Amino acid sequence: MNNIEIIQNKIVPRDNIQNIRKTQKGKVLVFTNGCFDILHPGHIQYLAQARELGDFLWIGLNSDTSVKKLKGENRPVNTEQDRAKILAALFFVDFITVFSENTPIELIRQIKPEIHTKGGDYNKEDLPEYSIIREYGGNVEIIPFVKGKSTTSIIQKIQST
Repeated sequence: MNNIEIIQNKIVPRDNIQNIRKTQKGKVLVFTNGCFDILHPGHIQYLAQARELGDFLWIGLNSDTSVKKLKGENRPVNTEQDRAKILAALFFVDFITVFSENTPIELIRQIKPEIHTKGGDYNKEDLPEYSIIREYGGNVEIIPFVKGKSTTSIIQKIQST
């Protein structure tokens, strides 16, 4: 299999999630979600740390439509297909699934990760997905943000030049 095929195989449509999960019996699956619009060092550090918590890292990637709702009409900068390919090229990312809902709750119900990670200053008990994850016995881990690294700051810097 060539590198392009390896990258493409990491992008999992929702109707194939159960087939992938069956291959991971006895393994710890870590899940996270986000827009990952312009990949930067903060994303890389966060995703690498998330992957260290388990055997696989699965990313729920916000669709273009959901990014617009969350971030505004001028976002995303990169399409969901491009963002998925970029994330899939990272050696520590195992799977990516695009989702259109406002929260990853339905995707989490399908994937049932052992660990769900979020970045930043979240209180895990306040996350909308927290009760679903705890209901089936999963855990939520908060990974600190890398200060000064954000897509918004990159966009602002570009716009000011």
